[in-house]
Parts: sequence; structure tokens; C-alpha cells
Amino acid sequence: MRPVSLGLFLTFILLPFTAGYILPGLSEGRSRDQKVWVREGSSAVLPCHLNPRKTREGPKQLSDKISVLWKRQGGSALQEPHVVLEFGYSGLQKTALRMKPRVSLQDSSPRHGNFSLRIDPVRSEDVGLYEAQVKHQTEVHGCHVELGVITVTISPPNPVIGNELLLMSCNSSHRASLVETCWFHDKHPGPTSRTFCSLSTTLSILHPAVSDAGSWRCQLRYSDKEIISAAFNLQILGFDGPSNPVVYAAAGSAANLPCSLSYLPSAFGMGVVAAHWSHLAGGHLQDWGISQNLSSRSFPLHLPAVGLGDAGQYRCTVSVGRRTISRDVTLAVLTVTPSIQGPVSEGSRFLLICILTHAQGNERFQWTHLDSAPTKSKLALAAPRNLEGHSPRTGPNLEIPQVSQQDTGTWECSVYGPEGRLGAVEYDLQITGAQVSSAPSIFSGQITFGLTLSLFFLLAVCVLALALQRRARAPAFPALEGMCAVSVPWKSLEESQKGKIQQTER
Repeated sequence: MRPVSLGLFLTFILLPFTAGYILPGLSEGRSRDQKVWVREGSSAVLPCHLNPRKTREGPKQLSDKISVLWKRQGGSALQEPHVVLEFGYSGLQKTALRMKPRVSLQDSSPRHGNFSLRIDPVRSEDVGLYEAQVKHQTEVHGCHVELGVITVTISPPNPVIGNELLLMSCNSSHRASLVETCWFHDKHPGPTSRTFCSLSTTLSILHPAVSDAGSWRCQLRYSDKEIISAAFNLQILGFDGPSNPVVYAAAGSAANLPCSLSYLPSAFGMGVVAAHWSHLAGGHLQDWGISQNLSSRSFPLHLPAVGLGDAGQYRCTVSVGRRTISRDVTLAVLTVTPSIQGPVSEGSRFLLICILTHAQGNERFQWTHLDSAPTKSKLALAAPRNLEGHSPRTGPNLEIPQVSQQDTGTWECSVYGPEGRLGAVEYDLQITGAQVSSAPSIFSGQITFGLTLSLFFLLAVCVLALALQRRARAPAFPALEGMCAVSVPWKSLEESQKGKIQQTER
């Protein structure tokens, strides 16, 4: 057969199949069927379009003389088709009573060429074959769409209470035999996503947690190689945060123990009856009642000043509807124990021990000397000369071999975990003889030199003053300094004087 004859032959063979084709799902007469799978409770759109460019009207839009009739044939082939939706020339719309008001045309103006049927929400009894007849002047177009429904059942229904048995089942209206059912938890996509596959259509979770909430997808694989899937959102009413939280607080400081629900109960029509805290301390059970608050999902416990006796495990119990959920919170208290109580003498050996109650085993300690700035926003590792060459300042113990003035101030013990800084406690170290405000080291030598110079000057002045004083007391006739005093009897002195007087008179 020549190539030209073969081409003509194929053209005549394919012509009857392509002459009536307008768009997938819509043609003159009956087109090939489309199949739409929808999860029960969600919305479905059964496609049916007509491109105005393919009609005799022109490229913009269709004329007003349009009527649309949607019919449905039930799940059994023996059932007669019944009207679902009818849209007349005048714009009057008729709907089947049992599907009203769940069905409508997707586009309110059929002149745009969109005659798709919208069903919201979809029910399991909506399964079947749907047929649309679109009359446009003298032309008749048809669409055939098969609707399949996937049913996902959650027991108990959303929201699921944490730690209660959860059953999830997935079924469809497909008539082939089921080969496998797989469940995918899409909250953590990638290699860490959770996947469960089995022959059963039901998945059970014994103790659901808040981490199990989120987007799930069930996938059904059948013997005819048909694969159907449906996604849904699982809501679990539990507590936010880790399952067993630990709160770290310094002795004497305030502490807030968290108790926050994952959802607001009133959003599901559920009321919070009561919420209270309990703590077993010294063999006595302490209770703190919290008033009902339907507009909040957080019920924290505030402790104004904690001590070693407050450390331990607390329990928050919240009543939601007729059920109660509880969570345990651990309070770990930080304290510092010094080897010497009160002020420490300079030059003494001193030891600080950082103690943490209810440690989890993965904490690490670090000592820091707070900066002397007015605000304690900047932390700097202390480097006094008496600690140089010793072990690093990590660990619960801080040893100072010889206390000096540079060690005065506030020391802080910080606790770190895998998630970062957990808490801290401070200790104020006072040293005997330490000045209230110590001058910087750069000026200490100058002050010492000034004091020494002042003492030397005072000593010189004293020596000079003493010399001047001795000089001021010396006699007026220096020659008299060598004369000696001799004792002479008083009578001999008188006679001598009388003799001299007589001689003078003569």
C-alpha cells in the first residue's frame, strides 16, 4: 500500500472519533467518562466545560439561550437516572430536594462555558455516574463524570483526647478487591516521615500524643492497579510543649509552671470544667485551684519564691467536658553552697558548689563573674591571677585557691542543656577589708607612689623644722660657751667686793 493511500485510510478511520471532540469531558453526543475521587465531607467539582471558540457564536461568550441538565445514575446500573440540577433558559434553577443546597453550578454565569457541577459537602450516597446535557441553541453537548467517594473514619471523632485509644479507618466505593492500605503522616516529610502499611483498612494508635496531630493521608491499592488516596487533618487535644517539661529556677526567685492545651476547647463546643495543680511535698499533698476560663487554653501555676522544699514533680489536671487530661511538670531548684559562710578573708582557699535538684543527667555547669557594669547584660569569664593555670571554670564546683580583691562581686552558676541555657543562680562574694569601690589597677601604683612621696616630704619638713628650732635656742655671745662656772664662798665674795669699793673711794 502506498504511503498516500495509508494516510488517507488512517484519516477516514480516525475522523469519526475526532470530529465531535471539543474539550476533554465535553463533546457532541457521549464522550469518554472521567472519574473523580473525593473524600467524604469535602467538596467535589465534576468538570464540564465548553470553549466558546468552538461554537458558532464567536470567540467571546455564549448567547443567553443555554440550558443545563445534570442527572445522576446511582451506584447500581439498574437504578434509573434522576435529576440533580437543572438550569433553564430564563436562569431558573431547580435542585433535587435531597441534595439541596449542596449542589450548584461552579460558575454562576453559564455564558462563560463552565457548566461544572459542585457538590459541597460530599456524602457517601452521592456515588455514581453523573451526566450533563448542555443545550445551546440547536447544539447539544454532553459530559459524563463518575464520582467515587473515599470514607475516612476517626474514632473517637475530632478532637481526639490525648492518651486515649485512636482508631482510623479508610475505605472507598471502588469495587475491586483491596490489596494494601498505607498511612502517611505528613507532619515530618522526608526520611523522617511516618508510614504504616498493612492489609487492614484500620490503623490503631494506643496512646496518641500531640505529635501525632497534623496532616495524614491514607492510600488504597486495589487488584486492578487502581490507587486511591485521601488526606485529612487529625486534631488531638493535649498539652503544648514536651511530654515531661522541666522548669529550672534559682532558690528565692519566682517560677511559672506551664500548663497549656493544644487547642481552645470552646472552639469545638467543649467547656473546661476545672483545672487544678497538685504537689506532693514532705508527704503532704498540696492543691492549687484555678478558676474556669473558657476564653483561654493556658493554666500556669505561679510560685512567687521557690526553695528546696518546693522542688519536685507537679501535676496539672484539666477537665474537658466529661473527660480529664493531666500532665506532670518537674521543678528543679538551683542553689549555691559556699565553703565559708559570710565574708571571706583575703588569701583564704574558697570553694563554691552549684547544686541542682532533680537533674536530668544531660545538664552542664558554667561559672561566670558578672561584669562591674551597672546592668548585668554583659557576662565575662573572670580571669583573676590566682585562678590562672588551674582547671577551666566549668562544672558544678568553683575553687579559688587564694581569694583576692579581684574576686569580689557576684558569681553566677549557669546550667545548660541540649536546647540551650536553662537557668542560673547568683552568689555575692564579700572579702574582708575590701573597699566599697576599688580603683582600677592602672591607678593603684600611682596612689602608692603619691603616698610614699608625701611621707618623704613630711619627714624632710620635720627634720628641717627641728634644725631651725635648735638654732633659734643658741646664746648671743658664742665666746661664753667655753667658760666654766666655779663655786665661790659668799663671804669671801663680799669681802673682795668691799675691798674693791674702798680702793675706788681712795
